[in-house]
Amino acid sequence: MLCRHCSAELKHIFIDLGSSPPSNSYLSEEALKEPEQWYPLKVMVCDHCLLVQTEDFVKVDTMFASDYAYFSSYSTSLLDHAKNYVEDVTSKFYLNSNSTVVEVAANDGYLLQYIKDKNIQCYGIEPTHNTAQAAREKGIEIVEEFFGVDVASRLEKKGRQADLMIANNVLPHVPDINDFVKGFSILLKPNGFATFEFQHLLNLINNNQFDTIYHEHYSYLSLTAVCNIFDFNGLTVFDVEQIPTHGGSLRVYAQLSDSGRYKVNTNVLDLKEKENREGINSINTYRGFQEKAEDIKNNFVSFLIKTKNNGHSVVGYGAAAKGSTLLNFSGVRPDLLPYVIDKSDAKQNKFMPGSRVPIMSEIQLKKDKPDYIVIFPWNIQDEVIEQLAYIREWGGKFVIFIPSMKVI
Repeated sequence: MLCRHCSAELKHIFIDLGSSPPSNSYLSEEALKEPEQWYPLKVMVCDHCLLVQTEDFVKVDTMFASDYAYFSSYSTSLLDHAKNYVEDVTSKFYLNSNSTVVEVAANDGYLLQYIKDKNIQCYGIEPTHNTAQAAREKGIEIVEEFFGVDVASRLEKKGRQADLMIANNVLPHVPDINDFVKGFSILLKPNGFATFEFQHLLNLINNNQFDTIYHEHYSYLSLTAVCNIFDFNGLTVFDVEQIPTHGGSLRVYAQLSDSGRYKVNTNVLDLKEKENREGINSINTYRGFQEKAEDIKNNFVSFLIKTKNNGHSVVGYGAAAKGSTLLNFSGVRPDLLPYVIDKSDAKQNKFMPGSRVPIMSEIQLKKDKPDYIVIFPWNIQDEVIEQLAYIREWGGKFVIFIPSMKVI
């Protein structure tokens, strides 16, 4: 395989998680009668541009189909994050009713609803039909396509350029990262800017966050790699913030390379220097991650077996992609984890891909009163613990396994 950015041959393995189905391909009861399509889940690192990336096996429209089950609005912490972002960016950059905001990967309108509330012109670009429909029900215009140079060019010709473009948690999801980023340089107004949020590779490595690796994530990004990709495609990073979402993310601000409207903040140089000190630019940094993931897998399986042997009950919470990765890498099935609870109506009464663990509503949790609840979306563990605080009434405890096992 060649690097998706610089086309150099990929030689170095970052981690091999075996094989699994796409992590959001939830199964209906009828689908249990049929075989699933499993794909290798191996991540490589380019020794030329140091972009960390999955090997290509799954077509993008297979993973982001019309029945895509991830709806951002089910997370209250994500809604709060979106609302705070809108307040911050609109005041900081003086956006008003004469401005145009475009969000790429708008999902169910969880963020643009706050832009709309400020009477700022906006529209979203979102390829998955069911989330696009949910956004339309909020009164938000959606262009239902995968974003790239072609879509950006057509919108630009229609005079639909943006003062601000937003791309939260989507940059890792695109197979052709050059085409995607180049689209921003086309659709932005000459003095416009864009913000991108994505999980920081440095945190993934330092905090053993291997469960954020799945087929839907084609790339795992450092600021160093992003700056190189942006420079190649006509954008310049002028500021960066470190934010807590998804276990530690970056919010990157970019403008057209020939704009120069915004001075490059010292934050950019400082963080690139930190990445360099911590070894992002050295292939040696990427070795040894496999062993850390296997230690967590072994602890997870040992906990489930010990719990069962001791006559205690354990279930999961959050039918998230993180859970799919951990369950399938560990080979866990319903005999060790009978079900997973999830708030999303789109996931309930379905089954986790690969492991085929049933997904239930919270009603089942209150009925069974399990001894332990494994929180798969550890990045929102505070939200989950607050939401399910009532399990303390029967002596229930929470467990997380990333970055290491902890009983709460």
